[in-house]
Amino acid sequence: MNRNVLISGASVAGPALAYWLGRHGFHPTVVELAPALREGGQAVDFRGETHRTVLDRMGLLPELRRIQTGGSPMRFVDEDGRTLLRLPAEFAGGEMEVLRGDLARVLYEHSAPYAEYLFGDSVTGLDETSSGVRVDFRSGASRDFDLVIGADGLHSHVRRLAFGPEERYVNHLGYYFATWQLPNDSHGELEKGSVGYNVPGRLASIGVDHRDSAQAGAFLVFASPAVSYDRHDLEQQKELIGNAFSGIGWEVPCLLASLHQTPDLHFDSISRVDVGTWSTGRVCLVGDAACGAAIGGMGTGTAMVAAYVLAGELARAPGEYRTAFTRYEKRLRQYARGCQAGGGRTGKFLAPGTATGIRFRNALLSRPLFLNGMLKLGEKVSSTVALPEYPAFSGRVGR
Repeated sequence: MNRNVLISGASVAGPALAYWLGRHGFHPTVVELAPALREGGQAVDFRGETHRTVLDRMGLLPELRRIQTGGSPMRFVDEDGRTLLRLPAEFAGGEMEVLRGDLARVLYEHSAPYAEYLFGDSVTGLDETSSGVRVDFRSGASRDFDLVIGADGLHSHVRRLAFGPEERYVNHLGYYFATWQLPNDSHGELEKGSVGYNVPGRLASIGVDHRDSAQAGAFLVFASPAVSYDRHDLEQQKELIGNAFSGIGWEVPCLLASLHQTPDLHFDSISRVDVGTWSTGRVCLVGDAACGAAIGGMGTGTAMVAAYVLAGELARAPGEYRTAFTRYEKRLRQYARGCQAGGGRTGKFLAPGTATGIRFRNALLSRPLFLNGMLKLGEKVSSTVALPEYPAFSGRVGR
């Protein structure tokens, strides 16, 4: 009946899918490379009716409202700190914003009664047979599953093993970004939200930590063609960032000094994932692994919606996984593409390539009518798919 399902990835899509599969009577196992749930991380947001509906059906709305950040207003300044543009909290934070680490914890707690979690391990091999998939793990273990779902992000291992090399599917959109933590007292008092400074093709910003005002978060964006680097070499990544921001004023020298001290840097390209079909045989992709757009592509909300639909379609077509995978993709592909489109504009918005472009952005977004139109557009795009009601499982729930 294809009830024994392996999910790779325990960030957002993976635990959300495990929850819904468990509710439908499946037996999900979630494997995660990290030794424990990942804490911290950037804030993520939800907006529009579709996102609200999924969160409500999961019973998450009350808890997420209790832990929401209240939004992250943005302020852009000149080199002397004079304000050039203010953006309200809902521009970046949508209707409800939470820290990614907090969301991951909530999803884990809601899904844990229905799923087996394997931390500190990862998928290293997939061998599909007529009756299932033999999965090899980094730990040396091998297990058989009916289905395998890649929910392991932009750089998905499952996608690489089942679909082919990453370069076939991950398209660079012309920018890189970096985030890390640093002491707030190094930069004086910070207001809620973030303060950013632009030079052409560069953004350096800093914002107070939502939970600890003694801490702050740096967020840097820079334009660049695709570069080759080791994703596991921290010092190489720091060098790339340092070279990109060398000689820039404002608070940038202090930020770079803190960069060289941090042991926990997140550095990646702003990219879009384009996969011709989201499944092959008994393997299927969900979330960023299938249709991600790093920053600005409403990836978190899309992942939650996709997890709900994929689990529901598998439940609606018991034993017919090919039918379920096809219905899942047909229902969501256009929706995901619409959400992804925002990711293609993010780098140009945050770090326009010319001084004229920076002035134009500031002038345009200073107009309330234009700003309100952009906010409404985001809500509309995130709510362009109708969510079906799926049958509830009436048997034993839990492991």
